[in-house]
Amino acid sequence: MDSFFKNFGNIINGITHLSPQEAYQLCLKGAVLLDVRMEIMASYKSFDVPEYLHCYHQEISSYFDRLPKNRPIIVADAVGLQSKEVVIFLIDNGFTIIANLAGGITDWEKDGLPMVVDNQQRLTGSCMCQLRAWGKKSN
Repeated sequence: MDSFFKNFGNIINGITHLSPQEAYQLCLKGAVLLDVRMEIMASYKSFDVPEYLHCYHQEISSYFDRLPKNRPIIVADAVGLQSKEVVIFLIDNGFTIIANLAGGITDWEKDGLPMVVDNQQRLTGSCMCQLRAWGKKSN
């Protein structure tokens, strides 16, 4: 594990888990935030940080070779579960300067951290399987 994340977060089973406040502070110091939520969710609300990348977690195996191995990466999702799996995958593929955002964008928003919100992409639906942009009819 690289020293970039030293003195930040909690290490559990070899994975650094950062609070939203810690993650934001580290993004301002040069970390890249990798959002692994579905595109429809990321297009409505996303993290407002200097360096932001998006790749749906189920597509990471075909995307990871484009990620910078020599840069600190913080992986984020909605609540911190799928991002943890992506962190494990990336560690297994040689990434060493990597951490998980505990609580995901849910806790990021609760903490009042900067976000980009596109209300035209607001979501509606009674469950995840029915999510669609607000105001659009499903087929």
